[in-house]
Parts: sequence; C-alpha cells; structure tokens
Amino acid sequence: MRNFILFIHRFFNLLLFIALEIVCILLIARTNTLQGIDILSSSNAIVGMVLQKRENVLYYFSLKQMNDSLLKENARLQLQLSENNYSFDELKDSTITQSIPPKDSTDKIRYAQYIYRTARVINNSIEATNNYITLNRGYNHGIQKNMAVISGTGVVGRVMYVSANYSSVLSILNVKQKVSAQLASGTIGSVMWEEGNPDVLIMEDIPQQVTVKIGDSVFTTSYSFFPPHVLIGKVFKKKIIKKNNLQYLYIRSATNFRNLQYAYVVENIKAAEKKTLEDSTTTQKTK
Repeated sequence: MRNFILFIHRFFNLLLFIALEIVCILLIARTNTLQGIDILSSSNAIVGMVLQKRENVLYYFSLKQMNDSLLKENARLQLQLSENNYSFDELKDSTITQSIPPKDSTDKIRYAQYIYRTARVINNSIEATNNYITLNRGYNHGIQKNMAVISGTGVVGRVMYVSANYSSVLSILNVKQKVSAQLASGTIGSVMWEEGNPDVLIMEDIPQQVTVKIGDSVFTTSYSFFPPHVLIGKVFKKKIIKKNNLQYLYIRSATNFRNLQYAYVVENIKAAEKKTLEDSTTTQKTK
C-alpha cells in the first residue's frame, strides 16, 4: 500500500494530465464537431483492424474443421451425382406386356453405385518410378484394396495396401498400370504416365483420323477401376506415330500431385459381383 501511495505521489502530475486528456477526448467525441467525427473514425478503424487480425487468427485455426466439413459436403454431392448419372434402366418382361399388365409392370435395375469416403494425404511421392500416397484411412474406415482414389479435380490412383488406420495408394504416376480413358467424342484409349514429370500423362492408341483439339478433356471410362466421367486432364500436345497411323496425346494432369492434401476413396458396391462374373467367364474359356 505504501509503495502504491509513493507511486501516485511521484507520478501524480502525469496521471492527472492523462486523465484530463481522456476526458477531453471523450467530450469531443460525443459532440458532432469535425474533430469528434475524426476521432470516432480513427477509433473505428483501429477497432476494425484489431478485429480483422483476430478473425484471421481464428480463421487459420479453424481451417482443418472447415476443410473436413467441405470434404464431407463434396462427398455427399459426389454420391448424389453418381446416383443421377447411374439412374435406372426400365426393363419390361415381354410375357407380361402381352397380357394384362399390372399397375406397375416395370422392374427397375440400378447401375453400379459409388460410395465416397474422405481422406487426408499424409505422405506423397512424385519422383520415383512407381509413386505411392499414404492416406489416414484404413479398413476401420471401410477402405479396401483396389478401391479407386480421386481428388476434387481428377484421378489419383488405386488402393494397394490397407492397415487398420492407414492405406497406401499407387498413384497414376507409375509405370505399372494403364488407365482406360476416353475423349469427349467417345473415342477410347489408355492413359499412362510419362515418367519424370508429375504433371504430364500420355493417352495412346488414338487413331490418326480422330480429330483432337488442344484443350480437349480426357475422362475415365467404366472399363477401369475408376468411376466413369472423372476428369483425367486436358490435351496440350499431339504427336503423330506414322508407322502405325496412331497419335499420342500429351495430357496436363487435372490433379496437382505436387500439392495433394485431400482425396476421396471410392467404393464400387457392385465391384465384387462384376469381378466374380468375369473370373468365372475366364475360367470357362480356359476349359
């Protein structure tokens, strides 16, 4: 207490000056004079700046939550798009239509549907011969081997190894596999990676007579493990192979592998049925 009194006694004049200044500023600010308007404007600007800095800090720390929310929303929209693209085929039984048909004589069969699961990329290679990506999702989250992986902009790769909480994805930046692809015109070919450049893919087996323009989009097909109509990239260069009358299309990848942070693991819920049928067909042919 004694020290406080000594402090007041020592700085009394300064404290009185500051108090009087504050009172004067408040009196001026409460009036409609030009000086009062200037003071209010300055104070509003300072307060606004402080609030903006505070908002920026809060925004930064809430980015993860926002990203997770956006990923879930995108996954829901992807599923909705999938259901719209693979709607229903209407099949009518000829024996039923020849007799008196019931009120609803149509059997509806849904095409393959896809389930999209969000995942975060925790490791990614782009410089090896066969590049792998590690995701923070495993079989505890419904991830299985051979599921397709896409980004928000295009294709990524295929799940190769799965543990309880992680999965390893062989990206399309590898020399082990080709991806079935098609142009907007419907022409089908295969896409492979040009080793050494993570931004460039090559589409081969395109007949020379097929007209392709720079900027044309290349999409996945239903023949591959990817869902159909997923963007692979856009053509930026063409090369004619004269000896076989084919052309190579150089494609700028739609996925930026240099800055890949999030992905979607895609489950085709009818993939097992399709594989079983194809395996049995192959077995019958070999007999």
